[in-house]
Amino acid sequence: MGKMSFWDKPLVAGKITGENVTAREKWLGYLIGPAGALLLNAVLASYLNVYYTDVLNLTHVWGGAFLMLFPIISKIIDAITNVVMGQIIDRRRTSQGKARPWLLVSAPLMAVTGILLFTVPAAGETIQVIWVMVSYNLFYSFAFTIYNMSHSLMVPLSTRNTAQRGTLSVFTNVASVMVSGIIVALIFPMAVLPALGVDKEKWILVMSVISLLALPLTLMEYYFTKERITDELAGQDVEKIPIKRQLMDVLHDKYWIVIILYYFFYTFGSNIKNISLVYYCNYVLGSYNDGITQTMVSVIGGIPMGIGIFAVWPLAKRFGKRNVTMAGFVLYIIGGIICLSSPYNMVIVLIGQFIKNIGGLPCAYVFAALLADVLDHMEWKCGYRLDGISTSANSVIITLCAGLASGIFNLLLSGAGYKAPELINGETVAYIQNGATQSVITGSFVGVEIITGVIMIVLLAFLNVEKVIHKEQEEIRLRREQAAASKTEGEGTDQ
Repeated sequence: MGKMSFWDKPLVAGKITGENVTAREKWLGYLIGPAGALLLNAVLASYLNVYYTDVLNLTHVWGGAFLMLFPIISKIIDAITNVVMGQIIDRRRTSQGKARPWLLVSAPLMAVTGILLFTVPAAGETIQVIWVMVSYNLFYSFAFTIYNMSHSLMVPLSTRNTAQRGTLSVFTNVASVMVSGIIVALIFPMAVLPALGVDKEKWILVMSVISLLALPLTLMEYYFTKERITDELAGQDVEKIPIKRQLMDVLHDKYWIVIILYYFFYTFGSNIKNISLVYYCNYVLGSYNDGITQTMVSVIGGIPMGIGIFAVWPLAKRFGKRNVTMAGFVLYIIGGIICLSSPYNMVIVLIGQFIKNIGGLPCAYVFAALLADVLDHMEWKCGYRLDGISTSANSVIITLCAGLASGIFNLLLSGAGYKAPELINGETVAYIQNGATQSVITGSFVGVEIITGVIMIVLLAFLNVEKVIHKEQEEIRLRREQAAASKTEGEGTDQ
């Protein structure tokens, strides 16, 4: 008997063994499990920049250039590590899959580096700048890259059953949209931010708790997911496809190019909106950390996300994932225009946000299923899986868009004359921003996504992969059966 590998030991082996997706898998592996890391990432996406500008007061360091250059440079580094991680995933398999094992690795790394992001020492400007740059890259370019690359492949590698895969896509997006949204968009602005103010010690305490929470939940995601598509290839030799050939294959397929461009514009618009949300509610629509404005925007805008759990997938099955998503973006644009028509009016903004978020439902819940269809199409066309390079491309987009959004927004804030609040006698004192700063914030929160919405509708018009995917999946199955039969026949001849 051969020696048991590390990945086959009882304490490491996954808990899901069946060929069909189970209820336990959906709820623990795709809903509750990812919630920890996704919550941590959502909090950072919404409030880390606020910590830098308002608590550490870094807005005008290097004449405003630091908070513009540092996130962009960091995200370039992050993009490189994403590509490297994608190749590592594609070239190594274990009995637990090729992506899932990295969830196990990422769990403690995210917890530690998430805490380091906020424990910036009260020292000179140079030391603070170095700490911010190093801790940011340890989290995003290392720990979260490992998690996000593996997490992003869980749905595409889960099963070839498109109905089950669609259900998992909804569950994993519920984890992101609902679980993260309830805490980040409701509890934080209503109760947490007013209590934190610009008190650094309180920020460290709260963010340490959130970072540590990601550890056990990410372990749960590891134990209760399964890569059935990777299992199909068990025992077969893994062909080492050169990166040049992979690039040539993906860049010559219209579906792959369209979904990557689509994801780029969606992610960029979302990042600009998310990073400006707190500033918009603090300085344009309401007052600083009033506990009401951001909560109202989030509640009214977020209610459709709850409805979407039950409505989106039945509509997508009837009318098609692409068609429902295109129709949604029409509402997305209309809602944005309503908000922009009267950005200081709470009632008008809430109506616009409600309509806008109804329009965003299909994109939020079915993207992973659309991506999975494209990956299966690529396997049919090229004869091998392109999971690693595709996930690398998605992760590069996430990282670069986050850096671009932060850098551009911070540069515009600095140039417009943004004035950070101060902690005076234990109380947070905020200032009224000038007209230029308010215009920058409003345009970032409302205007950018109107433009990206139009672009995404145009791109989706070319993404008709659903028309051919079932036929292509059947051909993949036949090829696999023929290859297995040939291998069995060859082994019999050798004997």
